[in-house]
Amino acid sequence: MVLSGGRRPSLASGRMGVGISRRRFLSLGASAAAGVALLGAGCGGEGGSSGGPTRLVFSLFPDPTGSVQRLIDRFNADHEGEIEVTFREMPADSGQHFDQLRTELQTGQSEIDVIGGDVIWPAQLAAAGWIVDLSDRFPESEREAFLEAPIEANTYEGAIFGVPWYTDAGLLYYRRDLLEEAGFSEPPRTYDELKEMASEVVDRSGTRYGFVFQGADYEGGVVNALEYIWNSGGDVLDGDRVVIDSPEAVRGLSTERSMITDGVSPRGVSQYKEQESVSLFLRGDAVFMRNVPRMYALASDPSESRIDPEQIGVAELPVADASLDSTSSTGGWNMFINASTEDPDAAWEFVSYMTAPEQQKFRAIEGSVLPTRAALYEDEEVREGLPIARLGEAAIRSSRPRPISPYYSDMSLAMADAFVRSLNGEVSPEETLRNLRGELQGIVDQG
Repeated sequence: MVLSGGRRPSLASGRMGVGISRRRFLSLGASAAAGVALLGAGCGGEGGSSGGPTRLVFSLFPDPTGSVQRLIDRFNADHEGEIEVTFREMPADSGQHFDQLRTELQTGQSEIDVIGGDVIWPAQLAAAGWIVDLSDRFPESEREAFLEAPIEANTYEGAIFGVPWYTDAGLLYYRRDLLEEAGFSEPPRTYDELKEMASEVVDRSGTRYGFVFQGADYEGGVVNALEYIWNSGGDVLDGDRVVIDSPEAVRGLSTERSMITDGVSPRGVSQYKEQESVSLFLRGDAVFMRNVPRMYALASDPSESRIDPEQIGVAELPVADASLDSTSSTGGWNMFINASTEDPDAAWEFVSYMTAPEQQKFRAIEGSVLPTRAALYEDEEVREGLPIARLGEAAIRSSRPRPISPYYSDMSLAMADAFVRSLNGEVSPEETLRNLRGELQGIVDQG
């Protein structure tokens, strides 16, 4: 084992049901309740007491690369007769995935032992008492080997509830060739520089759009708007106090809106998700694009891209002024242990294996996901096999978590609706954030 073992972990002390999204949970209706009835009683961890191997269930969304199942097969072979892990596929959509998981965990009868979970889930699951406090098993000395932001995202009320498995971040993609032809030797450092470069390149090259990003009414739209706010010096929470209506936050949301009003971005960005943005960029219809690291791989697919990957540059996101440090939203997935598992030691053995350096390296190269162990960004095989780990390293290391709160799912729904209305010009950034501050504070206070 690479991570240390330890005592049987204590459970989170939060109340059952804390952090449940009222709007989303109620929408599950009777069909979700019926689904729970089919799960059967008890968790995994069966078999050990009867002489056979301990049987664990690991849940994650479908993996088209097959790399996860291959690692599970290796683990089972290495632990033959002792531990046997079964891979249970969950919905690919993160929101549906979370709703289904939460419905099962509420009953205390989920079959899942080890949860592959989104980076925004730890506080919500921990506050409800549904996942194990890993602080004793995963001490500070072990956490130092991981990137800072994923560790922070898994920490709630001073305890750590997950081990970072792979990560994500927002990147600025740009047409290196078009910038050079227009006389620009470096990517933009500020939003004003991005607008200037985009306008100049569009005029010279006839490229259709200057900048595309994700502004639709979904979690990605929330992430994009938060990056504008953060990179303008604003924030959402200060402890339990909502501060999203600060002048800096207004400046950030105003900048996002100005991308449309200044003609840099098409009006359609308010409906774009990752795929719509990357399709335009790889067709050669945009100079700049904000997107996630996995989109870089599409540039090497002739069926997806008309652009030579060598023509694509990658940089950190712009900031409001050069005195600010760039940041982006931490994404990725982690490993949690269900508090109801019958064998937390066996579950920890599996978590340790899957998050160890060798397995993270395998997933980086074979599964095209970014590792959470900092040292792997210096590994030449990783840098060669997953070029975006090298090209986007600065942005990946400087990312930050979204607001860490047991009530984040409700907060996100409110922000998604408000941000897209601001982007569309239906409500001014000032009024948007003033109203949003009251709504978010109400969610926190009610919780």
